[in-house]
Amino acid sequence: MNKYLHTKFTTILLSFLCLMCKTAFTSENILIFGDSLSSGYGISIEDSWTELLAKKITKRNPDISVINRSISGETTSGGVRRLPKVLSKLSPKIVVLELGANDALRGLPLNQTKLNLAKMVELSKTNGAKPLIIGMQIPPNYGKAYSEKFFNIFKQIADDTKIPIVPFMLQGFAEDRNFFLADQIHPNERAQKRILENIWKELEPLL
Repeated sequence: MNKYLHTKFTTILLSFLCLMCKTAFTSENILIFGDSLSSGYGISIEDSWTELLAKKITKRNPDISVINRSISGETTSGGVRRLPKVLSKLSPKIVVLELGANDALRGLPLNQTKLNLAKMVELSKTNGAKPLIIGMQIPPNYGKAYSEKFFNIFKQIADDTKIPIVPFMLQGFAEDRNFFLADQIHPNERAQKRILENIWKELEPLL
């Protein structure tokens, strides 16, 4: 009897493990790789655009998972260092790249920012993922020329690498203070649906 139960348990366990392995290899992950604009900074995580996206995706296809690996304060240099390990572990179908704003806010060399973003696009493609790059704008703290050069980086990369782009993450409400936290930098809860609308237009065709 004990031998029978042991055999039965082993069979069930193996079946379960096979099912888990199959799920791991057939799941279609969407990786969100960004900074505080995607990490839910200053708001409830449940209200963030990434969580709203996850709920939207689940209703559409429960086999697709949205995995957020965004870190507040992240720069493109930090992203380049982190991304290979994340790609290796998750093997995402789509990579949403939302980085660069912290480079610009710190006045870092934009040539390096461009190289870093291009490298992350290349890494994503090499891993078999479809990259989607998210464009940003910054206040002219470092001069108009710097701000314009920063904004143009995203389109240049999208054109050079032939990938889709969300031209401006905060399109349609960037100058409305009612959509921002007290720091007037980070979008509040009210803004999250607007962000998702901007991103969804370019993300949906990749699904």
